[in-house]
Amino acid sequence: MMQSKPYKPIRLSQVHNKDKYLRIFENEFLPHIDALHTFAYHLTYNEDDASDLVQETYMKAYRFIDKYDEGTNAKAWLFKILKNAYINEYRRKTKKPTQVDFEEIISYHDSDSDKVGKYTDLREELFNSMMGDEVTSAINALPLDFRTVILLCDVEGFTYEEIAKIIDVPIGTVRSRLFRARNMLKDNLKEYAEGLGFKDKRSKNKSAKK
Repeated sequence: MMQSKPYKPIRLSQVHNKDKYLRIFENEFLPHIDALHTFAYHLTYNEDDASDLVQETYMKAYRFIDKYDEGTNAKAWLFKILKNAYINEYRRKTKKPTQVDFEEIISYHDSDSDKVGKYTDLREELFNSMMGDEVTSAINALPLDFRTVILLCDVEGFTYEEIAKIIDVPIGTVRSRLFRARNMLKDNLKEYAEGLGFKDKRSKNKSAKK
């Protein structure tokens, strides 16, 4: 489980603007708690660690709330804080004080087969109600970097630009990963789709040429 950390006192300016900041916190930050928990669990594979990570995210968000522009993209701002908090925790666990690439963390987690095997998306009920168990399983079977862009784009609704800022990669990388992730998902779901009566256009075209 992630260790709790001491927090610095809130700035004096925040005390003077307490009502304003509480309004921002309640109206703009708290509505995203479920989405943050989903993303945190997606990174940690552990519900307790995910809860700790979300708690730390909200503590940091309030501590630095004077840096947030009211009415802007609170969700992306919070996701960025969470991702950075996660990287800091990874540094602590691996004793790497220098800058850590998010790609390295992905490899670190994907190499742990036990954790990957136990992972289930917290929005499994959502996927199940929308698309069925087969789609849920297919999404969860994707490698972490591809699962991440699917989750951020197709579930959370972030733009390519927002995703690029959250995971610190170029927009072109986001587009490439999303394209590959959707193709992988399509291939994983091919048999399921055919069972529902859908035919793969690529297979049709190949048959027509023969």
